[in-house]
Amino acid sequence: MKKSLVAALTGMFVVGATATTFAAANPFSDVPAGHWAYNSVTKLANEGIIEGYGDGTYRGNRNITRYEMAQMIARALAKTPTTTISSTSRAELDRLAAEFRDELDNLGVRIDELEKHSDMVKWQGKIEYTYNHRKFSGDVKTHGHGGVFRLEPQAEVNDHWTAVARFDAAYDGQNDSTNGGGQGAKLKRVYAQGDYDKFGVKIGRFGYCPSIEDGLVADTVISGAELSFGSKWQAIVTAGRIGQYSDEAHAYNNSARKNYNGTGAVNTDDTDVLSLNVKYNPGDSGLYGGASYYYAKDKDFGMVNKNGKDKSQIWAVGLGYKFNDKLDLHGAFAQNTKADVQKNAWAVDLRYGDYGDYSEQGNWSIWAGYAKFGMGAVVASDQGDDIMTGEKGWHVGAAYAPFKNVGILARYADGKIIGTNVKDKHVWGRVEFFF
Repeated sequence: MKKSLVAALTGMFVVGATATTFAAANPFSDVPAGHWAYNSVTKLANEGIIEGYGDGTYRGNRNITRYEMAQMIARALAKTPTTTISSTSRAELDRLAAEFRDELDNLGVRIDELEKHSDMVKWQGKIEYTYNHRKFSGDVKTHGHGGVFRLEPQAEVNDHWTAVARFDAAYDGQNDSTNGGGQGAKLKRVYAQGDYDKFGVKIGRFGYCPSIEDGLVADTVISGAELSFGSKWQAIVTAGRIGQYSDEAHAYNNSARKNYNGTGAVNTDDTDVLSLNVKYNPGDSGLYGGASYYYAKDKDFGMVNKNGKDKSQIWAVGLGYKFNDKLDLHGAFAQNTKADVQKNAWAVDLRYGDYGDYSEQGNWSIWAGYAKFGMGAVVASDQGDDIMTGEKGWHVGAAYAPFKNVGILARYADGKIIGTNVKDKHVWGRVEFFF
C-alpha cells in the first residue's frame, strides 16, 4: 500500500522529475539515500505532502489508514495546479480523489468544524499602567501607581448570542503588591448578550454606563438584565443590583456621603436600580441626545435625601452635536427629586480627535470640560480620573497612539469640594497596550 501510494503520488506530483536530482537533505532517518523511494519521499516531504513522525522517522513499512491517505491526496490536490502536470497524471490524481471521496469529505468536515469553533472564541484585552497624584488645600498630597492586566474572552454561542467575560488582575505599584486594597485578580464581568434586528438583551454582570449622560449618573457594573429596542432611536430598560463594594466607584460614593455629614455610617446594603433611557444618535454627524429616569434604593441615599429616605428618583438629559467624525460637543444634566443635599449634577465637554480607534498609529484626541458632580444626583459614578464625585471644576486631557494598539493618556483637573474651600488638583497618566 505504501509503495503504490508513493509511486502514484510521485508520478503525478513530481511531474517527470524521475531524472531530477534532489539536493535536499534526507528528511527521515529510516529512508537511506540508496532506498528506491528516497527521491520521491524527499520531494513529497519538502512539498509538505507527507510529514512522517515526531521522532524523525517515516516508517514506510507500516500500513496507513484511508484517512492518512486522504490527507496526502488533499494536500497534493491543493498544491498541484492542472497546468503543471500531464493529463495522465491529472487523471490518476482524479481517480485517487474519487476513490477516497468519502474520506476527503469527512476530512473536510472535520477541518471546517475545527476552524469554525476556533473562530467562535475571540480573545482580547490590554495591559495598562497608571499614575496619579492629588494635591489638596493645606499641602495635603496623595499619589499612587499600579497596573492592570485585562483579559476579555468572547465566545459565539450561535448566530445571535455571545458569551462575554472580563478578568482583571491588578497590582499596587506603590506597595509592590498584587492584592493591595483588594485589587487582586477578579472576575469583573460575565454575561450573555443577544443581538437581533433592532432588539438586544444582556443577562448577567455587565457594564452600566448610559451614554446619554456619559457616566454622569452611573458608570459601574450591574448584575441584572438589560433590554434595548430600536437603532437610531433607541429605548433601553435596565434592572439589577449594584454591589456595595463591587468596584471602587460605588465604595467611593458611599464614603463621600459619609464624609459629607461627618457622622454617618456607611451601610453594607447593595443598591437596587431600575432605569429607562431613551436616546437618538444619527451617526457620525449631527444632533444627538436623550433622557433618562433612574429609580434606586439604598440606605446610604438617606445621607443626602430629604427626611433620610432611602429611595432616589433621578432625571437626566443629555445633548450633543457632532460636527464631524472627530469634533464633538456634549453636555448633560441630572437631578434627584428626592434629595435636599447636592441634588444636581452637570457636565459639558468639547472633544476633538480619533483616539477611540487606537488600533491606528498616530491617532490622537484632546478634550476639555467643566463639571459639577453633586453626590445626591449620583447612583454609582466613577469620576476618579478627573473631577471626583462631590466636587466641581474644570479638566483637560489628551491621548495619542505612538504605535499600533499602544496608547498614552494624560489628564489634569482643577477642582474644589462642593460647599467648601478645599481645592483638589489632580494629575493622572496612563500607558496602555491592547491585544
